Amino acid sequence: MSTIAELRLSATDTALEGTFESAPEATVRLESAVSNSVPCLWIEDVDRRTIAEAFAADPEVESTRLLVETDERLLYDVTFTEAVTRTCETLLAEGGTVLDAWGSSGWWHLRMRFDAREDLARTHDRLSEIGIRADVRRVSELTDEAIAHTRLTPQQREALAAAFERGYFEIPREVSMEELAGELEISHQALSERLRRAYETLVDAELEVTGGRQRGQGRDASRSSNEHTR
Repeated sequence: MSTIAELRLSATDTALEGTFESAPEATVRLESAVSNSVPCLWIEDVDRRTIAEAFAADPEVESTRLLVETDERLLYDVTFTEAVTRTCETLLAEGGTVLDAWGSSGWWHLRMRFDAREDLARTHDRLSEIGIRADVRRVSELTDEAIAHTRLTPQQREALAAAFERGYFEIPREVSMEELAGELEISHQALSERLRRAYETLVDAELEVTGGRQRGQGRDASRSSNEHTR
């Protein structure tokens, strides 16, 4: 049975140490891309100028290209140095698959799938051999229950937990989003985006577990129905 592991690695040992030092509030998330050999990174909680300057000052970043800019986040193509590339190759050498990866405050958090726990152990050993300490935070088998609980980022979990504990979901609400954002020391916009992404992640996981509609399926079905009734 496949094994799901959550790992934490220091940016000092892996990538973007300089970027996190220059832009400590930034949250960086790897975008899943099957056909793109150049990593695409979503950047949140910092403006375009700040992250551009941080990338430019980071010796591990060879080049960047801005692909998408929205009010909430930025998407960059990032080309890293050979040293970072070798680290990534070591991470994947035992057949592991990166399901999710995000970085903040000088740390990378990875959720990976391995065919067996032995593959995880060998990956851990390989990283240790090149001086990278991988802190294994959680290991579980790939079951339906595991799916819904491993996709949230630490920031999303923190936002959901705080919202629940402070009565944000009560009727009437016991705390406003502005008050909650202040307690978490983030902007109203950042909190709104984290909660939205957390809702989307949990709903998507629940639909997969129950065999419900995949993302966009409902819209496609509605469109098909309208075409037949014209």
